[in-house]
Amino acid sequence: MGTDKNTIWGFVLIGALLIAMFYFNSKDQLAFEGEKKRVKDSIDNLIKLKAKEVQPIVETKSVDSISIPTKGFRLSETESLTTLENEVLSIKFSNKGAQPKSVVLKKFKKANGEPVVLNEAQFNSFNYKINSGENKTSDINKIFFKTSTIEKKADQSSILSFEANDSNGRKIVHQFILQPNSYLLDFNINVDGVSKILANNRIGFNWQNETPIIEKDNNYELTQTHICHSAENKFDFDYIGEGGNKEIKNANWLCIKQQFFISALIAKEKFSDVKYDWKIPTDTAEKYLTRVNTNASYTFSNQENLSVPLQLYFGPSDYNILKQYKNDLEYVVPYGSGIFSFVKYINRYFLLPVFDFIQQHIMNMGIVILLITLLIRLITSPILYKSYLSGAKMKVLKPEVDALKEKYKDDQQTFGMEQMKLWKSAGVSPLGGCLPALLQIPIFMSLYYFFQSNIDLRGKGFLWANDLAQYDSIATLPFSIPFYGDHVSLFTITAVITSLLISIYSMSNMQDNSNPLMKYMPYIFPVMLLGVFNKLPSALTWYYTISNTITLLLQIVIQKYIIDHDKIMLQIAENRKKPVKKSKMQERIESMQETQKKIQDMKGKSAKK
Repeated sequence: MGTDKNTIWGFVLIGALLIAMFYFNSKDQLAFEGEKKRVKDSIDNLIKLKAKEVQPIVETKSVDSISIPTKGFRLSETESLTTLENEVLSIKFSNKGAQPKSVVLKKFKKANGEPVVLNEAQFNSFNYKINSGENKTSDINKIFFKTSTIEKKADQSSILSFEANDSNGRKIVHQFILQPNSYLLDFNINVDGVSKILANNRIGFNWQNETPIIEKDNNYELTQTHICHSAENKFDFDYIGEGGNKEIKNANWLCIKQQFFISALIAKEKFSDVKYDWKIPTDTAEKYLTRVNTNASYTFSNQENLSVPLQLYFGPSDYNILKQYKNDLEYVVPYGSGIFSFVKYINRYFLLPVFDFIQQHIMNMGIVILLITLLIRLITSPILYKSYLSGAKMKVLKPEVDALKEKYKDDQQTFGMEQMKLWKSAGVSPLGGCLPALLQIPIFMSLYYFFQSNIDLRGKGFLWANDLAQYDSIATLPFSIPFYGDHVSLFTITAVITSLLISIYSMSNMQDNSNPLMKYMPYIFPVMLLGVFNKLPSALTWYYTISNTITLLLQIVIQKYIIDHDKIMLQIAENRKKPVKKSKMQERIESMQETQKKIQDMKGKSAKK
């Protein structure tokens, strides 16, 4: 049985949409590479800019040189560290500023085998200004607090408090509460003597965060890093690109999502105004992806005792984990965006539950992907069948279409009208091969996002791939090939080969391959995949390899053993006996075609005169 041109165009359109999506998803990486080249060409100026950026945030652990006010908060003391931990986190707190100094994620390792540590760099800090003494103001991260003993509660939660006070009775307490097995840290700021410590019924928080390089390919990790926020309970995000800035009102939270890890600042009672900006490194030797500087305002009514409930999240971008905190932080997991944002619902409510169920019973993640692929192909097989059935009907009608083409070879307008009448009388839809192919786009795209974003794939190996969340590499090249890279991914090669086999088989069964565009277009997309897929996670290229193999087998079985050519001819004959019912859309199309034909005929007659 054959494959009609509409089917081919359907798959070509799928390819064009996929390539467009790959382009827009990789534009930030291209911008980043361009930025690095620009930096290299003007290194002297950039070194000066870098020095200006870094100098103001450098701190030391030595004793502060500022003198101690007689009635103010302590600004000079030796820094000490206290560790608070549970089963998944180990957090070191400094008494200077009473805030986290580093956070170790116990269950995760970097690509190089080192522990994943967040909030560790000198740039990272949490700050707000207070009246520290007589006619003086100070940053809270320069105030030294007294550290309490860690308190254990009956629910196994741990409480660590820091207190700063002066002789006038003013007091600031930073209280941190860590629940068992939780990545969410409660952070409560309590102030006694508000009118003497804070001005204008407002606190201006400054949160600085530097994201470390964690994954194998930091350029790809950068394209997967987003600045996210929730304001008025609506989620939004920005790509890193070359940097940027934003202002929002009534923010619930702000976070920096790397490929698989998140650092977030959450306000239980909302920030009134938030301004933040982010920058990428200007020197390729820097070991971070981006620096984010956030200024968030928290307003309150006139009161002497104030409590500000905040939360900090340091942990994985795991949809199931984030959802349990009930603050919409799970939306940062990019299960669909842009024109394909609708596929996030397929991922959240279908693919993820199925994936979780299968991996509870199958330990090998490569086999889990295989079973998911089999399930998806089973679900979509009726769509594939309808596509090939339409192609078979088109093949039966091909001699009559050829006769019409020969009869009206000099009048394409009339040929089109007569061809539509022929298809309609035989009960054949011209879109029968195209639409089923287009309906598969949501499946393609949902799996594309799913396998890039699912942290459960991270660190899981299969066959020659050491990490299904990263590209597999069987060889490293001594040079980099444009659009391809400096490594050879075997799963990418198998995905491209199976795509080519599908194209070759489809073209061999096509009724009319005289059109040069139709003849060569199906081969172009598989070849382009060689460059597009080479840097993508091996879970995705393994999926495409399996999916293509199953598609090819189904195509052969359906066309050679399921579709009955004689039965189709009988069905077409029966359809021709029935009265033809035209839809309103078809009537409009035919009316337009007839009008255009009349206009062309009138022009032809005028030309002869």
